[in-house]
Amino acid sequence: MGESNTKAGLIEPIIAALGWDVLDPDEVHREYRRRPVDNPVDYALLLLRTPRLFIEAKGLGENLADPRWANQTISYAAVAGVEWVALTDGAEWRVFNAHAPVPIEQKLFRAVRVEDVDAAAELLTLLSKDNMRDNRIEELWRGFFVDRQVNAALAEMYSDAEPAQDVVNLVAKRVPQLSRADVRSSLMRARATFDFPSATSAATPGTAPVITAQEVDDLTADSAASTATDRAEPGRRASPRPTKPRVSADERKLGISDLLAVGLLTVGATLEGDYMGRRHTAELLADGSVRYGGEVHRSLSSAGRAVKVAVSGPGTPESTLSTDGWDFWRARDPRTGLSVKLKDLRRRAASSA
Repeated sequence: MGESNTKAGLIEPIIAALGWDVLDPDEVHREYRRRPVDNPVDYALLLLRTPRLFIEAKGLGENLADPRWANQTISYAAVAGVEWVALTDGAEWRVFNAHAPVPIEQKLFRAVRVEDVDAAAELLTLLSKDNMRDNRIEELWRGFFVDRQVNAALAEMYSDAEPAQDVVNLVAKRVPQLSRADVRSSLMRARATFDFPSATSAATPGTAPVITAQEVDDLTADSAASTATDRAEPGRRASPRPTKPRVSADERKLGISDLLAVGLLTVGATLEGDYMGRRHTAELLADGSVRYGGEVHRSLSSAGRAVKVAVSGPGTPESTLSTDGWDFWRARDPRTGLSVKLKDLRRRAASSA
């Protein structure tokens, strides 16, 4: 289509649908320059004539993973004092926080394709005129940013190479009959994963709901109420969070071939995994390997890792790339037809063995 037709046919209709007046240059400024000598940004969305969001457009089918595009716009946004940047070819949208104090490859908030209607609506609603005015996206980014740092720290503490000494000491204190050497060896055998569900995720497997303004209001109100309570009652203990079932020894013994043998999975089944707001699919092969992106991966975890590399790039930190494939991938439950995590199918197989 080329960039001009992509803008006219795919990008500007979305901008308009999000409540921005594409006919008002004080609200949607095309070819925006902060100074006459600057290179232009395709769109600056303004509130009270102040840029709040930059949108860099590319022709349909352009490779948005090319770091040149994001680097260029994010760098300009940082200088211009604009926090939020969207990079799009009309079919895919990538949203970045230009002010995040992290390397540029970690500034990506979410990426979606418009064909995935629910996920696209969830993200793009945050870029609506009303939500940008109220800075709704900042509330969700803050949680995402904190969770990512905590997840990386936890993954490092429980790394296969050498668990953190303070973790070893804590476990040894709770299990005094074991030596620290035994505890360390056990932790090195353990496969620890940490799930930080999005505040906007639905409970129904395989779905991603549209964020309405009311839902974001409720989320913000809950957060504010929680903060106020903590300040008023500094000694108050938080309500315990529900714990997830631990992976039993019987579950760990089972592999993909075992689930194929009992009919919980079928050869050629489509596996689904969500990452950074996008849904990725893979094919289950007869030997238990997984085909994703035209390549065959010997394990679920390596296939999940390949998804993250494809989205975030090869320079992504190891703590982010580390993936529990059983938790990452989903398949259709032969009993209910719903999309469920493979770890849940494995748990069923272990309980019926």
